[in-house]
Amino acid sequence: MSAILECNNLRKSFGSNHAVSGIDLKIERGRIVGLLGPNGSGKTTIIKLANGLLSPTEGDILINGMKPGVETKKIVSYLPEKTYLNNWMKVRQIIAFFADFYENFKPEKAYDMLKRLNIDPNERLKNLSKGNKEKVQLILVMSRDAELYLLDEPIGGVDPAARDYILETIISNYSENATVIISTHLISDIEKVLDDVIFIKDGKIALTSSVDSIRDEKGKSVDALFREVFKC
Repeated sequence: MSAILECNNLRKSFGSNHAVSGIDLKIERGRIVGLLGPNGSGKTTIIKLANGLLSPTEGDILINGMKPGVETKKIVSYLPEKTYLNNWMKVRQIIAFFADFYENFKPEKAYDMLKRLNIDPNERLKNLSKGNKEKVQLILVMSRDAELYLLDEPIGGVDPAARDYILETIISNYSENATVIISTHLISDIEKVLDDVIFIKDGKIALTSSVDSIRDEKGKSVDALFREVFKC
């Protein structure tokens, strides 16, 4: 089975700042992968490169064997770190917009998740709490039948009580052949849903491993190993 995401000597520089420094990486289908590192380590840059929002300074990043572009956007569902939705719109209007824009968007799935979260689809986004706005954005992303989900800090802005539901939403709303990449520094909160982890440090890969290998071979949790590697 071909990799859904592949990096070959991937580099991205902003002037003299090397945000990503020569990364080689393959991520297979059907996995939930944690892209883990402290703030400023290069996580968001990698996700933006994968989504075509940035272009590599050197090397390649491939999605399903293709460089990011029009074709890859059809199979990639992206959750940015910051809210991008229009505040004046009602939630149901945003759902209709996404349904028109993406062929693989499933409105019924979005409405089901809204109901379970007690979010009124007739409410305007500006009247929702910050946490509920982020939940709406995640619902929109997970309501697509995508092949690759790129989630940048999906639980960073919500209260701890809602994190378990959000993680449940992520793992229960993607197909077994799709891959989810979750970028975060909140390791202990997401560890239980991960299959694999990638530690990023100063724009370089510090470690790649399955979660089972970390527990079996190192006898540690992912959070404990992360703290050891990054001296948290």
